[in-house]
Amino acid sequence: MKKKSKRKICIIISARPSYARIKSVLKEIKKRKNLELILILTASTLLDRYGNLINDVKKDGFKVNYKVHMLIEGGNLVTSAKSTGLSIIELSTLLDRLNPDVVLTIADRYETIATAISASYINIPIGHVQGGEITGSIDEKVRHAVTKLSNIHFVSNKTAYNRVIKMGEDPDSVFITGCPSIDLAAQVLENHQTPFNPIKKYGGVGSQIDLSQGYFVIMQHPVTTEYDLARVQVTEILKAVNNIKMPILWFWPNVDAGSDGISEGIRIFRENEKNKNIWFFKNMAPTDFLRLLYDSKGIIGNSSVAIRECSFLGVPAVNIGTRQNGRCRGKNIIDVECDRKAIRKAIENHLKNDKIPGEKIYGDGTAGEKIAKLLAEIDYNTEKMLFY
Repeated sequence: MKKKSKRKICIIISARPSYARIKSVLKEIKKRKNLELILILTASTLLDRYGNLINDVKKDGFKVNYKVHMLIEGGNLVTSAKSTGLSIIELSTLLDRLNPDVVLTIADRYETIATAISASYINIPIGHVQGGEITGSIDEKVRHAVTKLSNIHFVSNKTAYNRVIKMGEDPDSVFITGCPSIDLAAQVLENHQTPFNPIKKYGGVGSQIDLSQGYFVIMQHPVTTEYDLARVQVTEILKAVNNIKMPILWFWPNVDAGSDGISEGIRIFRENEKNKNIWFFKNMAPTDFLRLLYDSKGIIGNSSVAIRECSFLGVPAVNIGTRQNGRCRGKNIIDVECDRKAIRKAIENHLKNDKIPGEKIYGDGTAGEKIAKLLAEIDYNTEKMLFY
């Protein structure tokens, strides 16, 4: 019998959160002798302003095969649309040359839909991770559009599975694998280490703070459908936590429409308030970030990490505003409007709790293994299982 050649699996990572959502899949693909990993980094992963992810990827033992610069900065809706168009042009050229067996794309960012459009028009099968979920911004439209462009769907839970089926996808092409980001959270639970000093390891800016008695984490991203309110919204949060009796570790936002508004609001607050209780970070390696969350008193903001990983880890979370509307939630979440009084009250009431029992809403920590196995066994054209 003729020996089958390796299947070329092309994965495109465009933002730091996307790396956390796919890292375990990269590891499992590398383990398989019948799979070849082609890794492409693009957009904010290549910019120092957002942490220059490429350094972390290399430290983790992955080879970056190609870099694609396509991000038009400006932090508004027009630059997001233009970046999407430029991504399609650049990725189409590269994918046509590489001709992989499948392209794996992640979640719901504008770079994700650019990947899906490029691969679709040159007849390269697409695998989509985290389809079938809903949120309160343009991300939901992007995610559902990518679902319709994709051949294979790796979804987080039964709710997402049912939604993808209702969209008309073949049940044989939809697989409940869990979310790969939960794999990292499971590793943190299994091998929880002594708390590290994040300021010493990652730098950042702010007043020196004592983390020994606990701290909160804040991560606030722009809501693309409310991008013109980004500065107002982040100011409400800053006012809510000003002079709170607990140190705060604050992380810079994603590169989305409205990110400049958030950055401006933070800078103005720092100049005017002279707060001595907040430390600001640009980025952190995924596993370290989850360790930091696990050791915290809770997370505040609108990041999906509060919904996903923190539900698994049992970390209390105050979810602010509409960005995560519609996502499946655990008992760790309390939802509030973006109002300083409501936020402060939620922090004082909800985050005084200790750890909350973890829930497996988004998987059990084995998604990477499941996805890699399916990538090795699926016939990408017929979407039926083959066993070699």
